[in-house]
Amino acid sequence: MDCLFCGIAAGDIPSTKVYEDELILAFRDIAPEAPCHVLVIPKAHIGSADEITPENSAVVAHIFELAPKIARLGGADNGYRIVTNCGEDGCQSVKHLHFHILGGKKLPEHIVS
Repeated sequence: MDCLFCGIAAGDIPSTKVYEDELILAFRDIAPEAPCHVLVIPKAHIGSADEITPENSAVVAHIFELAPKIARLGGADNGYRIVTNCGEDGCQSVKHLHFHILGGKKLPEHIVS
């Protein structure tokens, strides 16, 4: 499989780690859109939110349980936003489930028009 995020999770591609455990990896986005812009990925390959199943959903729960800690470690001390993109129309650029944690400043109120 030729997946960028699988390579990062395996340690074959460098990243600036914010948090890591046996199930997930959180690292800084290379093109940040906020002072805190951390990507959180499951280490096991899940293609997108469309591929979350009863068999793999525990890792998504784990990500959300740790989101406050990861946000603080990334520099979001006064609130944050969690975003995931899914599929072509959702502008998913890497076909590996990932969540953007954005914060560190007042974010725009509206993200859709």
